[in-house]
Amino acid sequence: MEFMEFRRYSILMLLVGSLAFSPVWAAEQSRTSEKPVSEKTSDRSPRVPTFKVNGDLAGQLGVFTTRYEDTFAEVGSQLAIGYLELVKANPGVDPWLPGEGTTITLPRQYVIPEARREGIVINLAEYRLYYFTEGGVQVYPVGVGSTENPSPLTDAKVTMPLESPAWYPPASIRAEYEASGDFLPRMIPPGPDNPLGTHALLLSEKGYLIHGTNKRFGVGMPVSHGCFRMYNEDISRFVYQVSKGTPVQIVNDPVKMGMSGGEVWLEVHRPHEDYSQEDRDRLWREVTLEVEAFRQKHPGVEVQRKAIELAVDQAAGIPAMVGEQVARLASDKTPNEKQATRAEEPEQKLYF
Repeated sequence: MEFMEFRRYSILMLLVGSLAFSPVWAAEQSRTSEKPVSEKTSDRSPRVPTFKVNGDLAGQLGVFTTRYEDTFAEVGSQLAIGYLELVKANPGVDPWLPGEGTTITLPRQYVIPEARREGIVINLAEYRLYYFTEGGVQVYPVGVGSTENPSPLTDAKVTMPLESPAWYPPASIRAEYEASGDFLPRMIPPGPDNPLGTHALLLSEKGYLIHGTNKRFGVGMPVSHGCFRMYNEDISRFVYQVSKGTPVQIVNDPVKMGMSGGEVWLEVHRPHEDYSQEDRDRLWREVTLEVEAFRQKHPGVEVQRKAIELAVDQAAGIPAMVGEQVARLASDKTPNEKQATRAEEPEQKLYF
């Protein structure tokens, strides 16, 4: 079987400390020369880690030191991370010229989306695909539908893996090309010009696939006509892990909350590189509803408003600890216990 690949890199993960309430790992790339596209490979192992799920939390943040020629787009394709993920996680760093020796955050810690933890879960709001295995969860960046051509919210299944797929553009896309003065044939054969890339997974949702791409920059962004784009380096391995009938849940959840070890974690995603006031206001409303629902579900939880405000203000797509599970509810305490608790807490905390 012929496999197309652009580069192969090795990553060395080293423990470097802690950041934002979680362990941080350092990743250093080995920059090797580009391999010929005709080179064969038998490596079908996942290109991303399989993280253990701890409550509602998985993964670990990482760091990466850039070289002078690096861009976020190139680093993302090397490390299987989306462009917007890196932009949001690294405010103040120029994504097109981060510079020699700049340390950037790799956003590889996640609050698990609200869905069944089986098979494939795609969260449109964060441009990520979660694949649940017996050992944990793998997380991949995906390109999703644009505002004009949104991806469907659905509960589907994988029906067929495809190798070297040909693309048969639907009439609607051919009409778009024709309106702009371009010609699009009824069939585009496998090859470097094929928008489906090297491999694909056909879904039971008619007309939709999880596939590779000939436009690497679109991975991890809302740019498709509704399908889900992966890096060719990811999909060429992923299709051999996923069996026919695997469930595929597609959700849209920009605000995720969860518990892990008695701690409350919040993850907020803005939709674009820029953070407009309209998006900020909308996310604040969604966070307010999510926090209230979470507290109803977990009555023994206390959350801190300042931590929540900071998470919304940044909307960086990185989990932040915003509260904790108290040992006992205040209503369960005796009057003497309540009086002792007040004496031990001279500082008034502002809770949400």
